Amino acid sequence: MSTDNQLVLDIGGVIELTTLSQSTIYAMVKKGEFPKQKRIGSNRVVWMRSEVIAWLEEKLAA
Repeated sequence: MSTDNQLVLDIGGVIELTTLSQSTIYAMVKKGEFPKQKRIGSNRVVWMRSEVIAWLEEKLAA
């Protein structure tokens, strides 16, 4: 799955981009340590790709 030109990512895309597990991502969101997901439907959430990339860049720079 290529994420190069996607505006949003589902949980699979976030996992692929960050290499974190689903449970780790949700735990970090809950603690405020990872960008929050956005609800786009009653059973659908996505993350802004730009926010995930910015988070990754911050972690890599630290």
